[in-house]
Amino acid sequence: MQSEIDAVSVVWFHDRQLRERDWPVMSQGAGPGGGVWAWIDDNHRYNGLLWREEDRARRLDVPPAEIAAGKRLIDRYNQKRNDAVEAIDETLLACLNQVVCQPGARLSSETAGAMVDRLSILALKIHHMRAQAQRAAADEDHVRACTGKLERLLTQRQDLMSCLDLLLAEARAGQAYFKLYRQFKMYNDPALNPYLNGQAPRNGRATP
Repeated sequence: MQSEIDAVSVVWFHDRQLRERDWPVMSQGAGPGGGVWAWIDDNHRYNGLLWREEDRARRLDVPPAEIAAGKRLIDRYNQKRNDAVEAIDETLLACLNQVVCQPGARLSSETAGAMVDRLSILALKIHHMRAQAQRAAADEDHVRACTGKLERLLTQRQDLMSCLDLLLAEARAGQAYFKLYRQFKMYNDPALNPYLNGQAPRNGRATP
């Protein structure tokens, strides 16, 4: 089924995308088989775009206007990333709607989509930390430090993979469940951001 995912498949997909030369700019609709994978692909792609833009936003050799433009891109990519997380959960929950929760089933405060999002970010960290650990021009201290961080990141990813597989297995068996949570990014909504709808007071402090 297109909605059936497991941690190994998700991590394999994340790592494969990172090996593509033009990713994340030219990667759209690359998920295997559509369905939930299309949203996993979107989430990973926007995390990749966020990573690149966050790096660019730290530059000191460009005018402030360029940094401001980058900040707007970061906000847009972050909204798209969160939209994809919600779509992952929505798709998975639609396929679990026939499962009857057993008495005492536990509620997971972290959703499967949020775990997939964290795995995407870990894939990016591992990819870039590995590149630093293997950088030919780096000194021994840099290589040693980055190698240690890489090992810890790999352990963190393995732990998270176990947690995702456990949640999915328990959800399919009715032993656990998670809900669709909406992020409601208020700063991106002109109706809710007082600085976008003209409701901000002149002293710069929004009314509670």
